[in-house]
Amino acid sequence: MAARRQRLYINVDHVATLRQARRGTEPDPVAAARMCEDAGADGITAHLREDRRHIQDDDVRRLATQVRTVLNLELAATPEILAVAARLRPPPFQATLVPERREEITTEGGLDVARDPDGLREAIAGLKRAGVRVSLFIDPDQDAVRRSRALGADAVELHTGRYANHPGDPEALAALRRAAAAGRDAGLAVHAGHGLSVANVAAVAAIPEIEELNIGHAIVSRAVFVGLFAAVREMRAAMDAARRE
Repeated sequence: MAARRQRLYINVDHVATLRQARRGTEPDPVAAARMCEDAGADGITAHLREDRRHIQDDDVRRLATQVRTVLNLELAATPEILAVAARLRPPPFQATLVPERREEITTEGGLDVARDPDGLREAIAGLKRAGVRVSLFIDPDQDAVRRSRALGADAVELHTGRYANHPGDPEALAALRRAAAAGRDAGLAVHAGHGLSVANVAAVAAIPEIEELNIGHAIVSRAVFVGLFAAVREMRAAMDAARRE
């Protein structure tokens, strides 16, 4: 029996990064999101950071109304950002809670779900009351998976950074496989992302429990050479080929 098609969510943050270099209006991440959908993306991801280094509040408002697939909003579990998510109409289909540090260039690791569990549980419950599905971005650790389930998350997104940086390290891939299986056993939806590209996506896409990949920087980078539509199609083809093997 053929493996179930894996969802591809495109992160449009770095379209906004390019726009913010001039503080202008182009390129527009909302227009980019719609082109990604035309190319076959199953959803759109955007991270509204506290420092607003790329995606802005207005981007999120426009994405919420103009995305035709589903919107996955990445955010830190802080009162200000949670309030922005709660005010969105329509609300995002999914919110992914992520760690955030002002000095980091990009997200450096998974959320510490053992730290302030009461605060995390409250944030998750508030989002779910607003009708939002909640995922937690965590390191591929079986204990973190179990804690995420206990906190009330609907899904986990496994941080693939270690694998992406060292794709030849068998333990990095093994950790993802173990965590994905633990997520399935816990009744969670399992997603993955960070640092994935056409060159390294196959092994992660082939993990049967992983039903969704979130990919951004590699696609926006590739788009500089081949265009956004083609870059999305290339990634979609690489994922589909890995699931067939």
